[in-house]
Amino acid sequence: MSHHGWADEGYGPVADEFARNFAERGELGAAVAVYVGGRKVVDLWGGIADDRTGRDWEEETTLPVMSCAKAVVSVCAHLLVQQGRLDLDAPVAGYWPEFAQHGKERITSRQVLAHTAGIPLAEKRLTFAEVTSWTPVIRALEEQRPLWEPGTAYEYHAHAFGFIIGEVIRRLTGLTPGAYFRQAIADNLGLRTWIGLPEEEVAGMARLVEAADRPGLPDADALIMRALTMNGALPFPGLDDPHGYNSPALLTAEIPGAGAVSTARGLARLHAAVATGVDGSARLLSEDTVTDAVRQLSGGPTWSGLPDLGARYGSGFLLDSPFRRLLGPRSFGHSGAGGQFAFGDDAFGVGFAYTANMLGGSGDQRAVRLIGALRDCVGAEATERTDH
Repeated sequence: MSHHGWADEGYGPVADEFARNFAERGELGAAVAVYVGGRKVVDLWGGIADDRTGRDWEEETTLPVMSCAKAVVSVCAHLLVQQGRLDLDAPVAGYWPEFAQHGKERITSRQVLAHTAGIPLAEKRLTFAEVTSWTPVIRALEEQRPLWEPGTAYEYHAHAFGFIIGEVIRRLTGLTPGAYFRQAIADNLGLRTWIGLPEEEVAGMARLVEAADRPGLPDADALIMRALTMNGALPFPGLDDPHGYNSPALLTAEIPGAGAVSTARGLARLHAAVATGVDGSARLLSEDTVTDAVRQLSGGPTWSGLPDLGARYGSGFLLDSPFRRLLGPRSFGHSGAGGQFAFGDDAFGVGFAYTANMLGGSGDQRAVRLIGALRDCVGAEATERTDH
């Protein structure tokens, strides 16, 4: 497998692990990009973008990055906080009055960002057509009762996260979250990152495929699976089916919790823009804003009884944690269901992203090894956090 691109002197170990992913870890097509101090220091891509046609992965190849979308939505929310337009600790209903039904009057945006709001899903059964037309999901969330006292327990709000924060963004700005992201952030930074992919971008995307040894999933009736599938409207991790994560109908709609499409470069540049600014521009979020975002709010065993898998969440971001060792307590990012990962860290001045079209098998080490190599390059100590 020949791969393309470059790594600056001092970042060769990242390139070595990228090559090793292809040689030893079953990689099909992938890209990794790293910024340090606002400057790109690693930009690598290679392999096969489409396993059916053999089309090569190219410099600008995008792909569905699943829940890396949550970091995109979170950056938008924190930008609105910084502008004085959004208070994460005020009730969602203050921005969206119809939300204040059935015990949701005091739920805050921060509780949604921390997966503690008590509405991991809208339990109303929606069709795929309804899910991709926005308003029916919003109505279903308005009607939903919290499953627990908001703020007292944690369960991954797989899609509810994106739709609730997305509707708050829409109420504040008049734009759906994907449109707001492009207008407020992505167009200015030249990011090939979208929630709601333009039709003309569909043809160039990489196609996701599942590794043969993908781990088994919980029962379809389990709360986590109902949350991940929007109560059966979307397959998970289902790819084609015909409403899965390779489906243009899903990706051109706005599914803000898990429907982003991006290059690795786009996600790395976004996280670098937050952490340091890029190309000499001021940083997107201030140090104080990031401090607020990386305060740990949740993690551990879930309300429905899933064991502690090691994930720790701040306000919308996955933090440095046993689930995924990053660089330190200032690291903020998010994973995607296929093994994709993006994060930033303003202490180390880093923006990192890895994207791959082979959904990882059991014990997937691809992103872990890349991040480990980067950690060595920037001299971060892999310290265990001793939080709950």
